[in-house]
Amino acid sequence: MSEAPGADTSRTDGLVAAIGGPVHVVGAGLLGTSVGLAARRAGLEVWLSDTSPEHVRTASGLGAGTPAPPTGAAALTVVAVPPDHVAEVVLQALERGGVVTDVASVKSRPLSDLERRAPEAVARYVGGHPMAGSERSGPLAATAALFDGRPWAVTPHAGSEPAAVAAVDALVRICGAEPVRLSPLEHDRAVARTSHLPHLLAALAAGQLADAAPEHLSLSGQGVRDVTRIAAGDPALWRQILRANQPAVSEVLREVEASLHRLVGVIETGDDAALGEILGRGVAGTRVIPGKHGGPTLPTEAVYVAVPDHPGELARLFADVGEIGVNIEDLRIDHDPGRPVGLVELLVAEDAAPGLREALGRRDWVTHR
Repeated sequence: MSEAPGADTSRTDGLVAAIGGPVHVVGAGLLGTSVGLAARRAGLEVWLSDTSPEHVRTASGLGAGTPAPPTGAAALTVVAVPPDHVAEVVLQALERGGVVTDVASVKSRPLSDLERRAPEAVARYVGGHPMAGSERSGPLAATAALFDGRPWAVTPHAGSEPAAVAAVDALVRICGAEPVRLSPLEHDRAVARTSHLPHLLAALAAGQLADAAPEHLSLSGQGVRDVTRIAAGDPALWRQILRANQPAVSEVLREVEASLHRLVGVIETGDDAALGEILGRGVAGTRVIPGKHGGPTLPTEAVYVAVPDHPGELARLFADVGEIGVNIEDLRIDHDPGRPVGLVELLVAEDAAPGLREALGRRDWVTHR
């Protein structure tokens, strides 16, 4: 087995052994090339294939592997193709032999197709879905660190062979991710609620802006940018995702439909207590989203700092916060057209916020709550 230059296999030898041979990545885009880079980092041999020869050449040049040989079966095939083609490409990989996984964001429908078309071979298939990505696409956006510390759903079905599950778990850990075991149905319900629904709600909110008057849009602040950011995703890809996960997405949209119908009634009748209950439930929802390192969300407070819009000012602000001894939990930057400065929102531990404001003020930063 060949090793990537400089590969440190001291902590991955057992994981590499669980895979037992070459890894074939089908689809040399962002995710596929990143898998190849991470696998090569661990010393695994990686084969690459894609409908675009240019993608294969680029990914190979980046060190993600070598073009797949015309014959022969890999020990593990990773299918990283658009959702509409997952089942067909997985089936082709199963026919060649070895364990097969994929990185698609929907699991139940491809599995159903495979169980119908290849009932004997499907035992070697174990679905997967890394919760990682980028606003960029293609092999040039790939990195071996893309999955480091990220959750990666591993979705064995009732007939999956234990050795196949172990091989996919090993790949996940080799890529630096944390495997999260779910059934295919549980996975699809989870992503419908945490990924597909937010995208659709963002699309609806952003759609309200498309024909808005310019004077209305001039009042846009960070709130509307936060809510609509993910609506800029590729519509062609999202059509495929939403079609594939139609049952789970429809179910959660019906729940939102009922909530929206209630909200309209509450607004129209001026039911202040009911409105408070709805808004309070929203606050409760934000608090159950896992925080850093998968732990509980910690109480934070925002410290707003006006930062001159020229080079070096952000670096100076971060250096000052570091010298003050406060950890930044998160941050946002708001740019308003009529303001010559950016407004940086630093989220810090609740008990650290007052002292940080005072200390930054002594260093001539303009802050406010």
